[in-house]
Amino acid sequence: MLVLTQSVLLCAGQVMLKIAMNRAGTFVMSAAYLRGQLTNWWFPGCGVFFVAAGLLWMYILKHYPFSQVYPLTSVTFLLGMVAAVLFLHEQTEWQQWLGVAFIIIGCMLVVK
Repeated sequence: MLVLTQSVLLCAGQVMLKIAMNRAGTFVMSAAYLRGQLTNWWFPGCGVFFVAAGLLWMYILKHYPFSQVYPLTSVTFLLGMVAAVLFLHEQTEWQQWLGVAFIIIGCMLVVK
C-alpha cells in the first residue's frame, strides 16, 4: 500500500510538471523566465508531490527489501497512462495498454 501511495504521489507530480511545462511558453534562460515559472502554481505544486514521494520512498527503502518494492514502483506506468488520458486528454494506442498490462503482470509476480 505504501508503494502504491508513493506511486500516486510521483504520478501526480509528473502530471503537474507536464501541465506546468505546457503553460511555460518558450524556454529562455533568464531570471525573468524562471521567476515566471515560480508564479505558475503548477510548477511549485509538482515539487511538493515530488518531495512527498521522495520522503515516502526513503521510509519504504528503510523498512522493506529493495528487491520487492522497487519492481512495484512500475505501477506508476499504469497510473501515468490513466492520468494522460483523464487529465491531459492524450490519445493512447492499444499497444501501449498491452505493454502496461505486461508490466502489471510482472508486478503481481513480484508480490507473490
